[in-house]
Formats: sequence, C-alpha cells, structure tokens
Amino acid sequence: MSAPAVVIAAPASGSGKTTLATGLIGALRRAGHRVAPFKVGPDYIDPGYHGLAAGRPGRNLDPVLVGQDRVLPLYRHGARGCDIAVVEGVMGLFDGRIDEQRVEAVAEGSTAQVAGLLGAPVVLVVDARGHSQSLAALLHGFATFDASVRLGGVILNRVGSERHEQVLRAACDRVGLPVLGALPRMAELEVPSRHLGLIPAVEHGRAAVDAVDAMTELVAAHVDLGAVVALAGGSVQGPAWDPATELAALAEATAPTIGTPPPVADEPVAADPGKPLTVVAGTPAMDAPPTATMEAPVFHEAPKPLVVMPEHTAGKPVIAMAGGPAFTFGYAEHRELLLAAGAEVAVFDPLHDELPSGTAGLVLPGGFPEEHAGALSANEQLRAEIADAAARDLPIHAECAGLLYLTTSLDGHPMAGILDATAEFGPRLTLGYRDAVALHDSALWRAGARVRGHEFHRTRLVRTGPEPAAWGWRAPGSMSEGAVVRQVHASYLHTHPAGNPDAIARFVDAARRFDRR
Repeated sequence: MSAPAVVIAAPASGSGKTTLATGLIGALRRAGHRVAPFKVGPDYIDPGYHGLAAGRPGRNLDPVLVGQDRVLPLYRHGARGCDIAVVEGVMGLFDGRIDEQRVEAVAEGSTAQVAGLLGAPVVLVVDARGHSQSLAALLHGFATFDASVRLGGVILNRVGSERHEQVLRAACDRVGLPVLGALPRMAELEVPSRHLGLIPAVEHGRAAVDAVDAMTELVAAHVDLGAVVALAGGSVQGPAWDPATELAALAEATAPTIGTPPPVADEPVAADPGKPLTVVAGTPAMDAPPTATMEAPVFHEAPKPLVVMPEHTAGKPVIAMAGGPAFTFGYAEHRELLLAAGAEVAVFDPLHDELPSGTAGLVLPGGFPEEHAGALSANEQLRAEIADAAARDLPIHAECAGLLYLTTSLDGHPMAGILDATAEFGPRLTLGYRDAVALHDSALWRAGARVRGHEFHRTRLVRTGPEPAAWGWRAPGSMSEGAVVRQVHASYLHTHPAGNPDAIARFVDAARRFDRR
C-alpha cells in the first residue's frame, strides 16, 4: 500500500484550493509528516509552490496526458517515502476535459476522476463569501452527484465573522459533513498573479517565502490537522512508476526502431487517415473555458539554486535544460526519464548563462519569456551559440516558451532566429487539451505519431515562415502548428514525458549520435 491521501477540491475555480493545499502541505510538514504533493491536471505553477512547501518535487496527476493506467504508478512513485499525500484538484470537482462524446458524469481529467482512481476522500474547500443556509443544498449536490466520489469533509474559506461561521457549520451538519476548518478572510496573504495565473515561485522570491510562512500559520491555526490525517485514505496498489523500467520495456517492444536514425518525410501525415490536412486560419478552439484563475499559494523554502553538473561522463550525452525565471514549466519526470535514458542533465539559465560544456541536446521548456524578453535578448552569446548548434543539427526540444525563444523576435526583442517567425503578446488566452498527430519526422516523434498535449499561452506567432509544421489536429476544422527544422522540434503544445517515454528515448538517442560526431 502507498501513502494515504486527501484530495483538496472545490465547487469552482477561485475558491482557495491552492492556498489551502499549499498551506496544508506546509502545516503537515511542520507537524513532522513527510508530505507528497500532487496537482491534478497539466498545471505547472501550483506544483512549484507545493514542492517548496513539502521540500520535495511537486508532481502532476493527469489522466488525459499520461493515460489513466499510469496515474496510480506515478502516484506511488511520487509518494515513495511519505506518510501522507495532499492532492490539489483542478477547477471545480467535476470539471475536466470537455468532450461531447463522453457520457460519464465524471469528466476525463477531472479531480473527481483522479480521486476515484486513488480511492481517496475529497475535502471540499468552499468560498464562504455570499453563502448562508443554502450551503447545505450545494453540499448535498456535490456529495450525491456521483457515487464514486467520497466527500469526507468541508473547509470553509474566507469566513466573514463568528456568526457567519456558526450558520455555515449548521448547514454542513444538516447534510452530515464534518467541518475540518474555517479560515477567515486574509486578503493580505494573496500572492500576485498575471495572465496565466500565479507568478511562479522561482520568480516571486522573498515575497512568496513570507506568504508561505503566513499561510502555513493560518492553516495550522484554523484547520484540524489531526482530523485531516485521520481522514486520509486510498486504495493504491501495484508497482510504482520507474523510468528505467519504462524505458527498458519500451526498448524491448520497439527494438527495431529505437536507435535508428529517422528517415526524411517528404509529405506531412494527415490528422485523420485517408483525409488530407487542410490548414485553416485562426486560433484553435479551446476545450476548456478561457479562465486562468488560480488561488494564492504558500511555501516554506526559498527556490533552490540551479544545479551545476559535474564533468562530462564519457558515453553519456549532455542534455542542457533551460531553467531560471523565464523557463519554469516542466515535469519532474522529464529529468528522471532523461537520466534513465543515459543522459546527463545540465540546468542553465538563459538570462545570463552560456550553453553547458559538451551540450549534445537542448530542452527549452515552457515559461514566461514574454516577461523577460529584454534580458533573454541581451544574452547575445547564448543566442548565437544556440543558432550555431541548431545549424549543426543539435537536437532541440522547444515547448511554448522554447518556441518563442527560437523565433526571430519576441515583442520586438531579437531572439535566437532559428525559426522564420516573429511572436508577440496576444489579446486572448489559448487553453485546452489537444489530440495531435506528428506531421513530420523529428528528433522526438516519427511522422504519424499520435499524442495528447495541452496548450496554455497568451502569446501568438504573427508571422511564420515555410518550415514544416510539427503537429496537426482538428479544432473543429484542421489546424497545423509548430515547426520542424533540421533536428529542432518547436511547438506551443506541452506534452507529458511520462506519457511519451518513446519521445524521450528517441531524443536522447539523437543527442548520443550528435555527441559521437
């Protein structure tokens, strides 16, 4: 059996899940528990705060991106060595991927689905503002909507007064749900946000550390930690996810293809077999409402300094991975898979660093380059190094922020210039899951590979060149996106490495061939 868990959910976004979950992680840790932090869905920002509160990596549980069968093994992997897990939900309890063809009450990728897979109880965080006796009806609905979800208790957030708390507690009693805590309104503890939600912990620095301390104190004072620990449960059994085992099984199953240089594809692969892909103008439709409202988080420790890698080990290609304030979006499993595939991982900050010595592959993850465009542009030496390396067929995996960094300019600031495109901050948020197909061979995917990914950005490409597109999907018409140039794969689409270990193996293999040259 793995560590028991509690799932922190809410009726809707903006109720205080991140404040509560991160404060709870910190309070439990202070009480002597080893806490495993998780976030439902593809969110990159909240796990950063969770990880700082727990003192271990925050991880994601996303059935859409990794497949339902991998959720429990990934949970066991992330909870190893812990005695309790705190799982923060996404949006409202039953909100997930919008799919008109799905008839189940529990949406794919929803907090309810993940709680059901874990067999863990749900603690519902309710924004108490505007609620009185009618809270009982709301709780009754959430408690009875689906039998696979076990609602174990309620935490009242932003309570206005003692009298208000009494009325709300009576409403909870009426439906038989225990109140595990009641937090007063504390607006001064809010952490600033911007267009994609909260400002990442690595950027917010000392202010976030101070906020985490205050929120941890608040949760410890107003939430019954003993009751939360007693409530925690689950039915997670089976083996834990292991990157080396995953890659070994993949190598055995695909021995003829892994390690073989990819052929050149002259024609793109259609998104639907037998149907040609037609590119249409405009932005792809979103699978979820265009909202990025998230709650203010808390953590106890300052962001860790970037890791300086030791001397290069013979036979192990060096994969340089961008980090620092401009490149904060990523999954812990990405680095673990790269290491298991035989690579060394060197983290560097494109705001002021050079490419690590011996770089044989480059990962440029997501983040907020639009907030740091001037500083990124000012590091002319790094831009020149990356452009030169790309011309020599360095394998490059660029997602979202990485895509923007490879354009000729971002909001007027010169970038690496590898892609014949310019980018700018846009008027609207693009957010949603995508069922994509690889249109051309690349350092990560073969043409025709089908992948589930997620878009999350408010920038746009305003001029694009003739490079072959990376992905195609239907939304509802056909859409092509990203670019494949030599050994560069650049796209707005975020993928989860644990759901695509074959891409990681292929990328490290390409880096190994580059290193040998």
